[in-house]
Amino acid sequence: MVVLIKIIQVILALSLLVLFHEFGHYCFAKLFKTRVEKFYLFFNPRRSIFKCKRFDGKWHCRFFSSNQDPVWDAHPENTEYGIGWLPFGGYCKIAGMIDESMDTEAMKQPPQPYEFRTKKAWQRFFIMFGGVLFNFILAIILYAAILGTWGEEYLRNEDAVYGVAVNDLSYEIGFRDGDRILAFDGVPTENFSSLQVDLVRAQAREATVLRDGDTLTVTIDPAYLPAMLNTPGMFDLAFPFVVKEVQADSPNAGSGLAAGDEVVGIDGQPMFIVQQIQKELAQHRGEAVVASLKRNSDRLVIPLLVDTAGHVGVLLDTDLNKFFQVTTRQYNLATALPAGARKTWSTIKGYVQELGLIFSPKTKAYKSVGSFIAIGRIFPDTWDWYKFWTLCALLSIMLGVMNLLPIPALDGGHILFLIFEMLTGRRPSDKFMEVAEWIGMTLLLLLMVLAFGNDIRSLF
Repeated sequence: MVVLIKIIQVILALSLLVLFHEFGHYCFAKLFKTRVEKFYLFFNPRRSIFKCKRFDGKWHCRFFSSNQDPVWDAHPENTEYGIGWLPFGGYCKIAGMIDESMDTEAMKQPPQPYEFRTKKAWQRFFIMFGGVLFNFILAIILYAAILGTWGEEYLRNEDAVYGVAVNDLSYEIGFRDGDRILAFDGVPTENFSSLQVDLVRAQAREATVLRDGDTLTVTIDPAYLPAMLNTPGMFDLAFPFVVKEVQADSPNAGSGLAAGDEVVGIDGQPMFIVQQIQKELAQHRGEAVVASLKRNSDRLVIPLLVDTAGHVGVLLDTDLNKFFQVTTRQYNLATALPAGARKTWSTIKGYVQELGLIFSPKTKAYKSVGSFIAIGRIFPDTWDWYKFWTLCALLSIMLGVMNLLPIPALDGGHILFLIFEMLTGRRPSDKFMEVAEWIGMTLLLLLMVLAFGNDIRSLF
């Protein structure tokens, strides 16, 4: 059932994003009176689940029909709308354009005024840019709707008063439990949850931290960048070890430990951060320790048994609002739209930085490139509309930015040639565009091989 839910989410999300992308091309093509031959949700090799087209003054619809239809083909001036049977994405076929369909026979015919190739360069530019633009517009709409519906809640970095809890990698780099990270390369980070992301995106060479009341500089060796990309949890949120409930089957059920107790030391060593205490307990599996507690205004000492897993059998109080000042914001229609636009812009900038890492061999970020399998993993196991729409907004931005890459088979490649044409007045020949399209499709195929290869290796 979990796999099915993930598959449905991936298909629904990617279909929505690609359909909206193609709708951007469609709208600008229609605006400039360019013929759109087909507009499809999903792909339709040989047959279509459903298709409709207006001719002879009325709409005609067919189900489970062949793509070869002389009656419909006799009316190429009208767009055929349909649903294919291959459930990924969709497409918009524009007359007189060299695209992934590689319809070179049509390009051998005399140019027609309704074709893409006869339009002015600036009009062709907007037709090509329309898909990316609509992806960004969709992200703004989704983020605005998310903020307007659920609001925003996050912990500001400056409000993480107990600092960070580090893993082995961040400890090796030079960070310590309890560090309060102030800035990377002099640039502060507002959201605590994005500390590691900001560090990696900026490829920071140093971090300014507050440690035991002193401001220090941690120098970051660039050689750690590949490891930072592939090691999550470098900066966990440090918070106090406060007992919420002593479990009934706990080895310490009769020890006197009670809900609300705060552990402030183990075996005489002062410590109160959850992660520090968990590390200490792991060193005493199957043994007993003496815990120093704070209960209201009293100080207590209670012996505790540690099981073989390094646990003492309690549930912790993880309500962040009890320990930190959590920032919450509510939005109405007037404030949600500009907030959605700001979030979209910041996400675009961040993703562009991540692409820079992927195309830099020294970072080895290319090893993290994934395909549909990787996309499926980021969706939740159960249906969660908040997470679904948030991921849709992110994927819409990723699709838009990826399509701006200057690869001929992508919108960015066509846009690059159009900018060259507008600046020089020289238009690439159809033959050149055909060759460029083949090269671009080959590059994309290699990228897909890399992505699937990475996903398959991650399964073992």
